[in-house]
Amino acid sequence: MPKVKVKRTNPSLDMTPMVDLFFLLVTFFMLTATARPDEAVIVDTPSSASEIKIPDTNVITITVDKNDRVFFGVDGQQTKEALLDKIGSKYGVSFTPEERKTFSLLSNFGVPINQLKSYLSMESNARKEVNQPGIPVDSTHNELGDWVLQTRLTNPNVVIAIKGDQDVSYPTVKRVIDILQDKKVNRFNLITDMEMKPTAL
Repeated sequence: MPKVKVKRTNPSLDMTPMVDLFFLLVTFFMLTATARPDEAVIVDTPSSASEIKIPDTNVITITVDKNDRVFFGVDGQQTKEALLDKIGSKYGVSFTPEERKTFSLLSNFGVPINQLKSYLSMESNARKEVNQPGIPVDSTHNELGDWVLQTRLTNPNVVIAIKGDQDVSYPTVKRVIDILQDKKVNRFNLITDMEMKPTAL
């Protein structure tokens, strides 16, 4: 009796559902991702083994770069607009609605108040090219203290974080901490890069 030969067929895999899933995932991540705003200065923070996380909202970030320039930033567009109005009334500077809108979109800045109006009136590309001198922190012209105080009056729930470059000079950071303590801020965070905790021998 002869054997029946079964015809072999190559298996086929339909990739259509996989491609559909891929495009759905790409679309989801594109629509839910938020663009990070441009920072006025990039700093190389020192590393530490601390695992304390800074909150996502209601944060004042004081950045000190390696050239000892101080930059100020706070989150929340409404907080920024109200803050700008308070600073403007304190220093006798009026801001247009366009300048207020521009200020509310800045992540941080480092210009004295007498240069802030002209800085906000620039085009976006021109602002990126400006070499900002930093916010004055000396004892005779302490604008950083006013920014911190007015922000805390605008939003009492803010947490303060200092983000210093690893090559910044110690006296500059000490001056920033002294300003915070003068404004009755005794609790603040230092932003560092995460490193592995040392293991016990």
